[in-house]
Amino acid sequence: MKIAVKDITNTISADELDAGRLQDTFEISVEDGSKVTLPESFTTPLRLDLVKLAVASSRANRRQPYGSRPHQGKKRPMAGMKHSVEWWGKGRGVSRIMRRTGQRRGAQNPHTLGGRRAHGPKVEKNWARKLNQKERKLARDSALTATLDLATVSSRGHRISDDVESLPIILGSYVEVRDGKSENYDIEAFNHGSATRKILAIFNELGLGDDLQRARDGRKIRAGKATMRGRVHKTPKSVLLVVKEKAGLAQAARNLPGVDVVAAKDLNAEDLAPGGDVGRLTVFTKSALEALN
Repeated sequence: MKIAVKDITNTISADELDAGRLQDTFEISVEDGSKVTLPESFTTPLRLDLVKLAVASSRANRRQPYGSRPHQGKKRPMAGMKHSVEWWGKGRGVSRIMRRTGQRRGAQNPHTLGGRRAHGPKVEKNWARKLNQKERKLARDSALTATLDLATVSSRGHRISDDVESLPIILGSYVEVRDGKSENYDIEAFNHGSATRKILAIFNELGLGDDLQRARDGRKIRAGKATMRGRVHKTPKSVLLVVKEKAGLAQAARNLPGVDVVAAKDLNAEDLAPGGDVGRLTVFTKSALEALN
């Protein structure tokens, strides 16, 4: 299967005033360039079961262990054990529960108010889930196939312009025109002056602006205790940009809300199908496709 790459030309202009030079304005033009053959990974049959299995494995493998620290007596008591207690001994007609010193109130036992937890989580528990290497690769290739279908991408919630006739979108050459002089840049390496604004203008011209706006408007404050743990905001997933190496293009695009950037060698099923839902809106660079081969 062959897809035409998108050759991008950026005409930069700025008005001059007495107070100084105004902010640059970008006029983006996109033309179809030479066609490239997609890797064989894009022809893999769709396996939703393997994709969900690979995503669950990736989440489990990076899960952070949690649990209470071990009890070390009065030197370093754990939660629920910070009391001075005593046992009255047998023969008093009362249950054998530790009591607070000088009181009748029970303490430290799991079924007493303010006591320790009976069987709390252990830090030693291994949450990892193994997955065969061939299954992991097949899940990634299967998720790559789903990125070609416009209906699948749209059903996932992405908003694509009607001008986009086929997927995936492949970025080819990049040319900047300033004051009548044109200069060619490697699109993965460019990061010179308002790079994020340039990437935003390019994505808008490619027909991805509505999806970027959807991610920006959908950013909200998360409900629950996660707001106290550094995970305050929740942002919808938007464009996934696949590059050969994380250079200037990656640094510029990662600032956009909802946009994720991944190197081709690190691409996995979770990047292409967050939450196990296939059909993420994906943009490749020409060199990234060559790296996938």
